[in-house]
Amino acid sequence: SGWKRRSDVLAAMAAGPSHLIGTSGTVTCLAGVHLGLPRYRRDAVDGAWMTRACAEAAIGRLRDLGPAGRARLPTIGPERAGLMLSGCAIIDAAWELYPAERLRVADRGLREGLLLTMMYGPPRSKRRGRRRKASAAGAESETEAASDGR
Repeated sequence: SGWKRRSDVLAAMAAGPSHLIGTSGTVTCLAGVHLGLPRYRRDAVDGAWMTRACAEAAIGRLRDLGPAGRARLPTIGPERAGLMLSGCAIIDAAWELYPAERLRVADRGLREGLLLTMMYGPPRSKRRGRRRKASAAGAESETEAASDGR
């Protein structure tokens, strides 16, 4: 598989536009700080973009606030205040290993996707209504399929 080594990921990133994706926890709280939200709002955070400079500025603010200041931020609160700088160190390390200009924030994480799949089944294909193409091995032609109403 081509994604087993870091060099493969870096080569793929260099081949065209790329960005990091951060899900849940620290990333979403950091986005709330970056956006200056008066309270956490999933609709504002999910899908938000942060440049590395913006993320570093928000991390610097969190570091300067100290544990008590982080606990008072409504987008973090006392339950996450002690974890934020550790999580930010992981974000920073990921950005060092995989340089990208921006990071996209995803509030809906892997566990939520798994839960929804368990509850409702896998997502339906979005490729409905496409006409099958005739194969080179002599399958019926698209014209024949169209005349049959398929």
